[in-house]
Amino acid sequence: MDNERIVSMLNSLIEISRDGANGFRTCMDDADDEVLKTYFQNRAQSCEEAVRTLSAEVRRYGGNPETSGSAAGALHRTWVDLKTAMTSQDNLAVLEECERGEAAAVVAYENALREEMPGDLRALLDQQYEGTKRNHDRVRQLRDQARHGVKAI
Repeated sequence: MDNERIVSMLNSLIEISRDGANGFRTCMDDADDEVLKTYFQNRAQSCEEAVRTLSAEVRRYGGNPETSGSAAGALHRTWVDLKTAMTSQDNLAVLEECERGEAAAVVAYENALREEMPGDLRALLDQQYEGTKRNHDRVRQLRDQARHGVKAI
């Protein structure tokens, strides 16, 4: 894979990570449970760290890092706000939409990891992918708890 393709792939991951950070902040604002708010805030910070790391890699490969999220991510956040407004900030609605966003991030990392790339970059993306899967699995677990009326723990 040449540097131009690497930069393009990394910039796509920056977009999805930025979408994740913004999405977790939206969920934090829309949730009515303090434990969930804290969890979402922590995850937003984790996504921001991924953006910083990926941006450094883009520069290392001679590119300019993406500075915004995707249009789809912005639309998704608007949908989260609308849906939670209609359900009086229902934590289940927030978690369902958050899980959708995290599922998209998992797919983005899986697609990136199918590409040929230098070993050190693969190791970094593998590490971030594992974190993304953990986020997705935890959000899904919280969503399932909310469906059964169990408070977030």
